[in-house]
Amino acid sequence: MDFTRIALGNSVFEGENNAYLLEGALTTLVDVGASAEGVRSDLEDGLSSAGVDVADIDRILLTHWHSDHCGLAGEIQAESGADVFAHEVDAPLISGERATTDSLDELRDRRFSEWGIPPDKREELFEVQSDFQGVAGDPADVQTLADGDHVRAGDGKLTVLYLPGHAAGHIAFAFETDDGESAAFVGDVILPEYTPNIGGADLRVDDPLATYIDSLGRLASHELDTAWPGHRAPIEDPEARIEVIREHHYDRTRRVVETLQEHGPADAWTVSAHLFGELEHIHILHGPGEAYAHLDHLEHAGAVERGDFEYRLVDADPDVDTLFPNTKY
Repeated sequence: MDFTRIALGNSVFEGENNAYLLEGALTTLVDVGASAEGVRSDLEDGLSSAGVDVADIDRILLTHWHSDHCGLAGEIQAESGADVFAHEVDAPLISGERATTDSLDELRDRRFSEWGIPPDKREELFEVQSDFQGVAGDPADVQTLADGDHVRAGDGKLTVLYLPGHAAGHIAFAFETDDGESAAFVGDVILPEYTPNIGGADLRVDDPLATYIDSLGRLASHELDTAWPGHRAPIEDPEARIEVIREHHYDRTRRVVETLQEHGPADAWTVSAHLFGELEHIHILHGPGEAYAHLDHLEHAGAVERGDFEYRLVDADPDVDTLFPNTKY
């Protein structure tokens, strides 16, 4: 399967997004970038270099609902009539379904209180998130996908892999290259430089650490030769990258336990301060989100108990090896 990676030079979230163009009977984009003038220009330039106009797009496949991946979908759909596809869990957010967005806002307010984010930091974060609303773009009419579905793109076919964690409805699209290698467009499941945020990136995910680690295991089981991520350069050894990310989270689980051992009971914000120091901008969300993901898993495992939003160790010296999520490697 032939495709073109289009680099999008935006600076929101992780930045340096990718869109992937598959030409053929069904001209297809996998992810489209944020709704920002510079991103739109980068996308149009990439399409033009391939001899394609926005109006030529037949379908858009979205890995997840974050606006740096789906922000331009509604605008492109209005111009081209393209069909837009996303996982059934994320589709209501991409389509702007009011009940779903209201529910997420309510969950956000509840989580921020539970995590103990200070009022001044919460106000700072709301300003940041308000700015991000500007790149969310127009809602799109979305058709839904589920794990194992096959979807036509270009002159070929992609297989949907449901890999929640970073987002509740995160999917990847697997395919075989013309050289017979196994590859996938993986969105933000794995990234070449950053470790994808869990806990804060999508508040809807239950037991986000175990959910994400399980998704890493399922992605590894596909033994990809190359992963094409939502940001930056392709990943030439996906299994090695998966193992690095898994070890990162193992180490973070250990550090969270050590923080509670050293400082006593604490809420997610206090734990994140010990882990990461002073938090600014979007990290006001991502820092305590990461701490919460690990604390919540430790609570599920029976290693900590929570009272009045503070977590305390049940065992003064727990065995982290037995507490870290099992995988399906």
